[in-house]
Amino acid sequence: MGWRTRRLQGGQSGPHRFRRWLRLRFTPTGLALLVAMLLSGTLGFDPDNSVAYQAFTLLFGVLLASATAAGWMRGRFEVERVLPRFVTAGVPFRYRVRVRNRTRRTQQGLTVLEELVGPVPGAQERGGRLRQWWGRLRRTLRTKRPLRTPALMPLLCQAPLPVLAPNQIGEATLEAVVWRRGLLELREVLVARTDPFGLVRVFRRVPAPQKLVVLPRRYFVPPLALPGLPRYQLGGVALASQVGQSDEFISLRDYRRGDPIRHIHWRSWAKVGRPIVREFEDEFFVRHALVLDTFMPWEHHEAFEAAVSVAASLACSLPLQESLLDLLFVGPDAYCVTAGRGVGHVDQILEILAAVRPCHHRPFHALEQVVLEHAPLVSGCLCILLGWDGVRRRFIERLVQRDIPTRVFVVPLEPPAGPLDPGPLRAHPEWLCVLDPRQLEVQLARLT
Repeated sequence: MGWRTRRLQGGQSGPHRFRRWLRLRFTPTGLALLVAMLLSGTLGFDPDNSVAYQAFTLLFGVLLASATAAGWMRGRFEVERVLPRFVTAGVPFRYRVRVRNRTRRTQQGLTVLEELVGPVPGAQERGGRLRQWWGRLRRTLRTKRPLRTPALMPLLCQAPLPVLAPNQIGEATLEAVVWRRGLLELREVLVARTDPFGLVRVFRRVPAPQKLVVLPRRYFVPPLALPGLPRYQLGGVALASQVGQSDEFISLRDYRRGDPIRHIHWRSWAKVGRPIVREFEDEFFVRHALVLDTFMPWEHHEAFEAAVSVAASLACSLPLQESLLDLLFVGPDAYCVTAGRGVGHVDQILEILAAVRPCHHRPFHALEQVVLEHAPLVSGCLCILLGWDGVRRRFIERLVQRDIPTRVFVVPLEPPAGPLDPGPLRAHPEWLCVLDPRQLEVQLARLT
């Protein structure tokens, strides 16, 4: 693993890595004594303050004795995690870690440690240093900075292990929480032992690479009065199996010239001695498009994460037993993911939303083109936009001109100065909803 990868995963600076090292090497009590020693050492430079000097000497001796008593961590271990299929950002979860003692000695007083540093940014987010520098400069010069996703200190999970005899397996349950959606890469587990004073740790790193999908955070959304009527769907429910038309079966009848061969009911033909075919009727059902705006100039922004959470919350709240939902967004390519009525499960949409990233290199017209091409199939649209500028208003206007009922949720990159003009939604101003990333849970719960 190169230094660049370690920097991306563990911390972006030397002080950040130093804080991580302190947290791993010292217990909370040991850290408190270390801070007290440093403070007393600072005050001990005063020759008239003998108490501070004595405190510094005492604390230094205690920490030195603890480090000496801890010694070195000897032993060979095998580690296996038992992870859930996926977890949700911001929601605590538990997982198990199994440790096998591969030595000939009984190991006791062991602790399992693991740092969860959050999903690693993609290659697109790591690139463009000049663009990132220019974006930071522009944000610095503004009187009011936009909301950005904060860089969080890695979470340190720990749990004690039972006494391990040679070749015995012990299990520990760790509780953790990940604050960012995406693909969480777990690389190693630390098997640690604390000195008799409980101040200093020694540990051995055990490689255990695994990946865990972190879904976007979701909020409660009440049943919505969704716009639109059922429409004819070419291919019917069998859209997932790609077998052509598969309308609703109603009865059997005699063969007529021109009927498809695949509609022949062979068992009935064998019984009555003449061709019998299955008769279908055209299938109409509701199909909604969930449109996610991914076009923004920054790599991390609280508004974009809020927009993804809104999309995930809406996808989980819609009744998909008798309807379809199409997730439409643009990244490196244009994507359309369908769920509902046996075609796909909402979990597939959530896993895709966990990996969606901002789009910097394509115009908003790319999303508009995809949605308008898909428009004849849908009963209505739920659009989640990152602004309400002229380009986005014209996009909504084109949907309205095609008689497609559209509800718009705007999560602006910067707080608007005042109420937004409904524009093309002036006939239904209640269909335009402006959401604040910091009050998302309350606002979504009030939707009707």
